[in-house]
Amino acid sequence: MKVLAITLWVPLFFILTITKFVVCVGICRDNEQQALETLKKEVYDPSEILSSWVVGKDCCEWEGVVCNNLTRHVIELSIYSDQIESRYLRINSLEWLTSLSSLENLEMYNVDLSKANEWLQVINMLPSLVYLRLYKCSLSSLELRYGGIEGAIQSKSGNITKLKHLDLSSNNLNSTIPNWLYQCKDLESLFLGSNRLEGTVSSLISNLSSIISIDLFDNMLSGKLPNVIGKLGKLGSLELSANQFEGDISKLFNFRSNFLSIEFGNSSCLTVLSLDNNKLTGALPVSVGHLSMLEGFSIYNNRLEGVVTESHFSKLTHLRYFYASRNNLTLKVSQNWIPPFQATNIVIGGWNIGPLFPMWLRTQKKILNVDISDGGIQGEVPTWFWKVSSKIRLLNLSHNQFVGEVPIISTDEQSDSWLLMYLASNNFSGPIPLISTNVRELDLSNNSFSKGLSNFLCEAKNGSYKLRILNLGGNDLSEEIPDCWMNWPDLKVLILRDNNLIGSLPRSMAILSNLQSLDLRRNRLNGPFPSSLENFTKVHKIDLAENDFFGKLPSWLGMRFPTLIVLILRSNKFDGELPQELCHLKDLQILDLANNTFVGIIPRCIGNLSAMVKVKKKVLEDDFKLNYSSRYGTLIESAMVMTKGNMYQYDTILVLFTSLDMSSNNLSGDIPLSVTRLAGLRSFNLSKNNLIGRIPNDIGDMKVLESVDLSENQLYGQIPQSFSSLTTLDCLNLSDNNLSGMIPLSTQLQSFDPTSFQGNKLCGLPLLVNCSSNGNVPNHEYEDEESDKDEVDWFYISMAIGFALSFWGVCGSLLFKRSWRYAYFRFLDNGWEMLLAKLPVC
Repeated sequence: MKVLAITLWVPLFFILTITKFVVCVGICRDNEQQALETLKKEVYDPSEILSSWVVGKDCCEWEGVVCNNLTRHVIELSIYSDQIESRYLRINSLEWLTSLSSLENLEMYNVDLSKANEWLQVINMLPSLVYLRLYKCSLSSLELRYGGIEGAIQSKSGNITKLKHLDLSSNNLNSTIPNWLYQCKDLESLFLGSNRLEGTVSSLISNLSSIISIDLFDNMLSGKLPNVIGKLGKLGSLELSANQFEGDISKLFNFRSNFLSIEFGNSSCLTVLSLDNNKLTGALPVSVGHLSMLEGFSIYNNRLEGVVTESHFSKLTHLRYFYASRNNLTLKVSQNWIPPFQATNIVIGGWNIGPLFPMWLRTQKKILNVDISDGGIQGEVPTWFWKVSSKIRLLNLSHNQFVGEVPIISTDEQSDSWLLMYLASNNFSGPIPLISTNVRELDLSNNSFSKGLSNFLCEAKNGSYKLRILNLGGNDLSEEIPDCWMNWPDLKVLILRDNNLIGSLPRSMAILSNLQSLDLRRNRLNGPFPSSLENFTKVHKIDLAENDFFGKLPSWLGMRFPTLIVLILRSNKFDGELPQELCHLKDLQILDLANNTFVGIIPRCIGNLSAMVKVKKKVLEDDFKLNYSSRYGTLIESAMVMTKGNMYQYDTILVLFTSLDMSSNNLSGDIPLSVTRLAGLRSFNLSKNNLIGRIPNDIGDMKVLESVDLSENQLYGQIPQSFSSLTTLDCLNLSDNNLSGMIPLSTQLQSFDPTSFQGNKLCGLPLLVNCSSNGNVPNHEYEDEESDKDEVDWFYISMAIGFALSFWGVCGSLLFKRSWRYAYFRFLDNGWEMLLAKLPVC
C-alpha cells in the first residue's frame, strides 16, 4: 500500500516522502488540459500567479505542471504564491483535481483553500497520490484516518492558529506528540488513536483551551497523566485507554473544580472518560461523583484498590456505561440503595461485592450487559433476576458461589439480538437448562450439572439454534453423547472435557462443519478415531486425551484439517503405525500422541511440520482467530501440554508454543534426521519407546528447545557436541540408554541433575565419573564393564584350551598309534584318486 505523506502548514505540517521528477515531452491529455483550464478561469488570482497558464497552450509546458514523458498524464502540480495574505491566490473548489487520476505529487504554498470544504473527499479520489504538501493554505480541519501513514509527526511547524479538527487515527505514527500541537488554541478535536505514539503527555496540554474531544486510544504513551487535563473546562470526551499510563488516578481529580466549566455554571461537560487498560493505581476519588454529565466511564483493567461507596455515584444521573472490572475494588452500599442512574452496561467483574446478591440491580430497568463475576457472592440467584435476564444480552455470573438449579434460559426470540451467558465456576446443579434459539454463547463449565445431554440437545425446538460456543466441561455429566446435533450447525466451540460421558461419537456430529475447537478430554469415550470428525475442515484444536479410543489413525487425519494447530490424543489405546499423512498438517504446533501403543518408525517426513520450523517470537494479528468469543478475551483457545515433567495450560501464549510428544509407545527405528529442521520446537519428548541409533548431530540447530526427553530407549553413541549450543534448555533427560563417552561441556548441560544422564556409559560433569584421556569411561570405573571383560577373557581362554585338547587328541593318536596312522593316510590317498577321476579331461 502506498504511503500518503503529508506536510500541512496551518493546519498541519507532516511527513517527508520521495518526490519523482520526470522530464516532460508530448501533449497534455485532453481531459486534464480542460480541468486545469477550468481552474485557471475560476481561480481568484489578483497577483497573476498563474500567468504562464495560457488557455489553449499545452498544459505540460505550464509552470508548476509536470507530465509523464510517455503517457502524457499530469503527475506533479505545484502552485506557489509569495504574496501577502490579502493577495493570496484563492481556490474555492478542488473538484477539478478528480480529473488528474495519475497525479503523484501535489504542493500548494500560500494558497487560500478556506472555502474548498470538499478537499478531503477529492484527495481520497486520487489513487496515485503519494505526496501532499499544503503550506499556509488556511484549512481548519484535517481527517486522514486509516491513511496508511507511517513515520514521525515533525517537531516543528509554522502558523497553526486556525487548526480546529485533527484526525490522524488508525495509522502507523511512531513519534512523540510534538509540542507545537499543544499550541493549537483553537483546536476542538484531537484524534490520534490507534497509532504507535510514545512518550508522555505534556502539561502543555492545558493550552488547548478550546478542546472538546481528545482521543489517544491504543498507543504506547506512558508516564503520569498531567493533572492539568482536569482544567480543560470544555472537555467533553477524554479517551486514553490502552496505553501505559501510570500513577495515582486521584491526581486527575485533585481539585473539586477539575473537569468543571465556569462558563457553564461550574457544571461538568465531561460525558466520556476512558482510562481502561493502563497501569493506574490508587483509590477512586469521591469527586468522580460530581461529573453530572458523565455517560460513559471506563477504568477496566488497571491497578486500582480501595472502597467505592454510594458517594462515588451521587450525581451520576446520566451514567449509561460503567466498565471497571479487573481492579481490586470493593463496593459497599446498602441493600436498599437506589442508584441515581439507569445504566445499560454495568461491568464490575472482580470487585468484592458479596456475600449478598446486589439487590440494587433490580432497579436497573434498561440493563443489557451485566458482569458481576468473581464477586464473592453466595447463595441462590433470586427468581426476579432470572426474569430480568431474559432482556439481558450479556450475563456473567461466573466465579462466585451460587447454588441451585438454573431455569430455562429464555430471551425475546422475536428480536435479532442474542445472549451471551457465562455461569462457570459456581455450584449450580441439576440438569443442563434448556435455552432459546438466540443464545449465542453458553459457558456452564466447572459446576455440578448432572445427568446426560439428551434433554438439552434432543428436546430442543425445531429450527436451527444460533449457539456458537458451548462449554460444559468440568461437570458430572454421564451417559452417551446423543445423536441430536442436527439443530446446532453454527457451533464453533464444543467443550465437554472432564465429565463421565461414555460410548462413541454419534454420526450427527458430522453436521458441525463450522467447528473450530473440540475438547473431549478426560471422559470414558471409546471406539475408533471418530469418522464424524472428517467434516471438521475448519478446526484448530482436537483434544481426545485420556479416553478409551482405539485402533489405527486414519490417513485422512493428515489431509482434512488444513488449519489444525493442536492435536492431542495422549492416553488412549490407539495402535498401528503412524500415517505419513500427519506430515501434511502444516499449521500443527502441538502434537501429543503419548501413552498409546503405536508401533513402527517415526515418519521420515516429520521435518515437514512447517509451523514447528519457524521460530515465532510474538503474537501477530492473524492469531486473533483463536479468540472465539464475540466478547474479546472471554474464550481464548487453550491446550493442556505435558512438558518439563508437568502438565501446563497454554492460552494467551499458545500461538508461541510448539511441542512434539510421542513418548510411552512402542515406536522403533532411529530418530529421523529431518527432526532437526524443526527449529521452532520448544518441547521434544520421545521417551519410553524402542528407538535405536544415534541422537542426530544437528540437534543443536533446534535453538529454542526448552525441554528434551529421550530417556528409556536404546540410543547409543556419544551425546552430540551441538547440545552445548542449546542455551534455552532447562529440562533434559537422556537416562537409561546406551550412550557413551564424555558429556559435552557447556554452562547448560553441567547444570542438570546427574539423574538426567544415569543408566548410560557416560563420564564427565555433572556425573562424578571422570573421563579417561581418550574421552571415554576408564576401565576401572565400572564393575559391570570389568565383569564383561572377565567374561570375554574366559571365553577366549576356554576356546584356546579346547583347541589344544582337540588338536593333541587327534594328532597324538596318529603320532603314537602306527595302525591308525596307516589307515588315515590310506583314506586320504583313496579320496584324492576319486576326486581326480571325476575331473573333466582337457
